[in-house]
Amino acid sequence: MSDPGHAFGIDIGGSGVKGAEVDLATGELIYERIKIATPHPATPNAIAEAVAKLVAQSGWSGPVGITMPSVVLRGLVRTAANIDKTWIGIDARHLFSVALGGREVTVLNDADAAGMAEDRYGAAKDLDGLVMLLTFGTGIGSAVLYNGVLVPNSELGHIEVDGREAEHRAAASVKDRVGMSYPEWAWEVSKVLVTLENLFWPNVFVAGGGISRDYQEWIPLLTNRTPVVPAALRNTAGIVGAAMAVSAGIAP
Repeated sequence: MSDPGHAFGIDIGGSGVKGAEVDLATGELIYERIKIATPHPATPNAIAEAVAKLVAQSGWSGPVGITMPSVVLRGLVRTAANIDKTWIGIDARHLFSVALGGREVTVLNDADAAGMAEDRYGAAKDLDGLVMLLTFGTGIGSAVLYNGVLVPNSELGHIEVDGREAEHRAAASVKDRVGMSYPEWAWEVSKVLVTLENLFWPNVFVAGGGISRDYQEWIPLLTNRTPVVPAALRNTAGIVGAAMAVSAGIAP
């Protein structure tokens, strides 16, 4: 029997399908997350099977929130990053619901889910106004929230900064590929943040992605005006945000 104060979230990534039951009062996982290796190729049916296997292992019987590394509009997958291109155009909400025996499912972008979690429980939990999460990884994911309300599918990593896409300048993968020092990379990140803050005037940037673990090496070097704080929930943020979304009935 599912606890009414809990919800279940699954975060689909390039390397793993991860999920857990979440206490919505605290944003904490009820138990250690379950992880299944992302199948390759990561086709719709293969991912749906992994999701069904994960939920069966958990014993969860209620609705399920699921993140995708994709733009998701009304349950339809419109882009495919780190998953098979055959996902584009798939009704993911229907696919996962069928795989889970017809139960209620919400599907949303992974950065949006992480932003929701950081806004309520993590690095921005005590802040009002406009909050922007940016995840620095292979690309730059983004989430935009105003007083806790999500503006979905922002895709700000594709904004042009001095003639180049933001993520082509300042993704963590660019730092690694080019061999930038932290000061060199922080200069590129600052250019991106200045462009975004001149357009949106956020109250805070939350920096996520694996490189946020080393925030002391680069956040103090940033020269933009808006405060930048490291993400607090790290690898649980997508799971927590997915659980929040299905509990609140959020379906971008």
